[in-house]
Amino acid sequence: MRRWGRTGVTLLFGAGVGAAVSRLQSARDGQEGEERAGLLSIVPVVPVVPVPGVQASELPVSPGGSGVVKYGLPSLANIKTRESYVTSYDPRTRTASWVIERLSSASLSGPSDRKYCDFKEDDSVHLFHRATNADYRGSGFDRGHLAAAANHKWSQKAMQDTFYLSNVAPQNPHLNQNTWNNLEKLSRSLTKHYLNVYVCTGPLYLPRQEADGKLYVRYQVLGRNHVAVPTHFFKVLILEQLDGRGVELRSYVLPNEPIDEKVPLERFLVPIETIERASGLLFVPNIMKRTSSLQAITAR
Repeated sequence: MRRWGRTGVTLLFGAGVGAAVSRLQSARDGQEGEERAGLLSIVPVVPVVPVPGVQASELPVSPGGSGVVKYGLPSLANIKTRESYVTSYDPRTRTASWVIERLSSASLSGPSDRKYCDFKEDDSVHLFHRATNADYRGSGFDRGHLAAAANHKWSQKAMQDTFYLSNVAPQNPHLNQNTWNNLEKLSRSLTKHYLNVYVCTGPLYLPRQEADGKLYVRYQVLGRNHVAVPTHFFKVLILEQLDGRGVELRSYVLPNEPIDEKVPLERFLVPIETIERASGLLFVPNIMKRTSSLQAITAR
């Protein structure tokens, strides 16, 4: 892996998802870094607080005492708060646009037990806009957690909240049970080396070039409620250094399909701007409001 730093408002800005993105590797190979000064003056900054309709006191605080949304929200639409994560729900796809959680050694230990949890509809979502367990039944897709259950052993309620269907998306079973699971384990292991680990996870719907040479965004939908099947998933890790000298950033994109387990996770690292452009979300402006030093970790 290689690292590059950001200080103040001068950032190294990697190229985003190209028009020919159909596979992660080809997208990464086509990216080139370029320097753009004063980025924060031209990119709209999403406010950290207040969140419309949500008081700051209502935002969840994990067992370390530091708020989940310390580094802001990638967008402000349909914000929902749970015991230990914050999410933005997309009623069109019947899944979340993103979920943010904070991991620490305290949140990863406790008496919670997954056997007492069941996937359930989110009653806070309008009946016309929510997924049901029946949508997934017989689909061939797993109900893939965005905020992982194992990240929240500190509280049975916190773990149960990860089983709302608004916190899952249709995921290829092989991906969910292997490479994606390994990425979740990596996220948890980083709490041994960093003060706090903030994780933002969500679906992507990326274009693919077809036989006629044109680009199309196509995805399957499941069940009566037409739950959208993402073409890819992203995971952004914001890592606070133990010495308090800055923040490291790791951003991953994985295709929603089986991945050879021999392929290292580092192969799926991408510049954060790739995710920002593909998703319409913003991460960098808010992070830079909280630190003067941002070091992004990308693939070799």
